[in-house]
Amino acid sequence: MSDLPPNETVADELPSKDARMWATLAHLGGFLFFIPFLVPLVIWLLKRDEFSYVDQQGKEALNFQIVVAIGLLICTALYTVFCIGGLLQLVIVIADIILAAISANKGEPYRYPFSIRFIK
Repeated sequence: MSDLPPNETVADELPSKDARMWATLAHLGGFLFFIPFLVPLVIWLLKRDEFSYVDQQGKEALNFQIVVAIGLLICTALYTVFCIGGLLQLVIVIADIILAAISANKGEPYRYPFSIRFIK
């Protein structure tokens, strides 16, 4: 019998189906573009103590979405002044979120490249 809480897993085991679902939703919450960090924040705050995998992936999704929000503000300013920046960032963000969600659903930890770790 394991000494782990019921919803925790050993590093070699896949996270539970519920943990993978919540982590996937945290990553996919980034598609809420008007407030991209709201869904990952809520999921992370509600489920971080229940599932260690959601704690890890929720922080990862939240950090990335904070960086995206800052980037969107900068791109908006650049677009206003120079008419560049918006479309490329949108394509990169969508592709990255989809890759993260697929990895989270498989139970594989995902680290966003070039993301600042505001929450550790």
